[in-house]
Amino acid sequence: MGRVRLEAITWDRLGDLLAERLLDLKPADGSPWPRIAFDGAPAAHPGDLAHRVREALRVRGRSALVVGTEGFLRPASVRLEYGHRDVEAYYSGWYDTGALWREVFNPLEAGGDGRVLPDLWDPATDRATRSPYVQLPPDSLLLMHGPFLLRHWFPFDLSVHVLLSPGALRRRTPDDEHWTLPAFERYEQETDPAGTADVLVRADDPRHPAWSG
Repeated sequence: MGRVRLEAITWDRLGDLLAERLLDLKPADGSPWPRIAFDGAPAAHPGDLAHRVREALRVRGRSALVVGTEGFLRPASVRLEYGHRDVEAYYSGWYDTGALWREVFNPLEAGGDGRVLPDLWDPATDRATRSPYVQLPPDSLLLMHGPFLLRHWFPFDLSVHVLLSPGALRRRTPDDEHWTLPAFERYEQETDPAGTADVLVRADDPRHPAWSG
């Protein structure tokens, strides 16, 4: 963190500036659909920022689809095979990355049809959501949010990491989910999301974020 300079900003201003940046974003692979990651632990609420950016894009005349990886959890029989608090399973096996590739990323490749499934599995009911596919027009953006996004080699054109310090992460994670904290420590050690993301947002104080610009 010492090598990254952060400056204070409001959430509204952050959403506007990110939206302005995304208006000119062109995928390197020639796809007509820019793909953006909003990476962060659940306690950091990266989905809130993704939705804020979608609204800022909407008022600028650009459509975007927000997809949360919690809609692509594996069935409970798979993700909880080794118990309800297995850190390795949470880190490596809870999210159906194969389905994300098949239903979200492959359709948005250059030459893809742009037909995306916004979610697949409801963890509350442990059943398929049966959501309809969404047809993304050219120049529409994919805004994906969730934890551990930067370790899967997903083809993001820009990545935003919402950072919490270890203390803030512990404070803002519910007590019954503290067993997940070692997974985020491992993610930092193996992936260094704060150092590899294109945009870093620090949200230790949810009222006063700071970002790398």
